Amino acid sequence: MALVPFPNKAQKSDPDDELDPSIDEEESSGGKMSFLEHLDELRKRIIYALIAIVGGFGIACLFLTPLFNFIMGPMTAALPKGQTLIYTEPTEALMLYLKMAVLAGLLIASPGVMSQVWLFVAPGLYAHEKKMAVPFVLMSSFFFIVGAAFSHYVVFPLTWKFFLSFSSKDLTFMPRVEPAFGLYVKLMLTFGLIFQMPTIVLFLARMGVITAKFLIKNFKYAILINFIIGAVLSPGTDPVGQVLLAAPMCLLYVISIGLAWMFGKKRTPALAEAD
Repeated sequence: MALVPFPNKAQKSDPDDELDPSIDEEESSGGKMSFLEHLDELRKRIIYALIAIVGGFGIACLFLTPLFNFIMGPMTAALPKGQTLIYTEPTEALMLYLKMAVLAGLLIASPGVMSQVWLFVAPGLYAHEKKMAVPFVLMSSFFFIVGAAFSHYVVFPLTWKFFLSFSSKDLTFMPRVEPAFGLYVKLMLTFGLIFQMPTIVLFLARMGVITAKFLIKNFKYAILINFIIGAVLSPGTDPVGQVLLAAPMCLLYVISIGLAWMFGKKRTPALAEAD
């Protein structure tokens, strides 16, 4: 049974490209990718991304002690004087070090991972859209690291102190290191992904999918959706984490409007009126 090919760049129609026969020829020469070819391409990109993460993991293993002190800093700073985190399983401390190295390796390898994401998407793009490869990789990597830093320096300390505030003379908080680090990782990855909003909006605006006018028109709905997402994605069920997740999303939405206005694809008057 023959496989039905996915529509790709050869099936698109762009008025700008019709003016340049060389672009049209380049677009039509790409051919079509079947379902199995898409799966094979996805497998290849995942393997390359994992290789980049393994390389980052190897680099992080060279700095395990400074890395441990850096990550544990916000956790231990909020604890009462003389108190430390505990572990109860023989392999728990060893696994903690390895997980920290994996997390650091992901941050180190973020440009390589984002480049593989782009290379997977690129076959379905026009030639002029493929020129956004470098800005996409740089912006996505930058905002992922900024989101992780925001989580480390702002969100996690406030969330951690909120949980510690329930201690009393009759109730002592003796946190295990593995659940504490698990909360740290969830917050960091969540904010790293949330901070991709400007990159995604810029990419869609350059393609002409969305405009600054559209984003402004739906601003009030975006605020509501941001707080709903904050409540759903917040790793902890505490209101502090939910607000700390929703507030940056609202700010990122405003930044995205500015990026869409400055770098968005210029639309014809007829299309602009349709918005």
